Amino acid sequence: MYMAFLLPGIVLALLATFITQSTFRKYSKYGVSSGLSGAEAARRLLDSQGLTDVEIRETRGFLSDHYDPRTRTLNLSPDVYNGASLSAIGVACHEAGHALQDAHAYVPLHLRTALVPATQIGSNLYVPIFVLGFLFRMPGLITVAILLLAMTVIFSLITLPVEWDATARAKRLMVSSGIVTPAEGQHAAAVLNAAFMTYVASAVTAILTLLYYLFRAGFLGRRND
Repeated sequence: MYMAFLLPGIVLALLATFITQSTFRKYSKYGVSSGLSGAEAARRLLDSQGLTDVEIRETRGFLSDHYDPRTRTLNLSPDVYNGASLSAIGVACHEAGHALQDAHAYVPLHLRTALVPATQIGSNLYVPIFVLGFLFRMPGLITVAILLLAMTVIFSLITLPVEWDATARAKRLMVSSGIVTPAEGQHAAAVLNAAFMTYVASAVTAILTLLYYLFRAGFLGRRND
């Protein structure tokens, strides 16, 4: 039953991951006429918007790129930081887009950041709490587990506009800042569009998981043990 609920999300997640990685590798073979690396592109974009105080760092991992609003740092994976390809430029500028959101007080970004601690706790605890509530027939614990899981769903849904907006900013500014030509920008955008699908898949999986637990708890139809 559990797999029946999650199967569409799992398939979508696997497909999105495959498309993202294959698209990134495809456009990693093509350089940009400006000759900029990912780190240099991000620096130019940020400086053009007056964000000279945002630090750019190299971090470990494949596609581990992220912006940390707590430290105002842009953390780029080695392939992006040092790469001078359409893929590297696209990802670096996308992360710079998050820095712009932070500077412009983009509400969904700050809301997502505020939800991170609660979401991390909820994602680790909802399963054991649900199991305990189910085994000892304690509806209160089951309700707590459902609420914790719902928090992860809310986080996933808020992530969608945050990522889409950062991508839109990157698409526009990487061209206007002279980082890529309009033609190159279209190819870099393909990398970002593919990456966005991973967030869609994550949201779908979170929603399906919540529906499963609601069903098991008896909130959706009749539960059959």
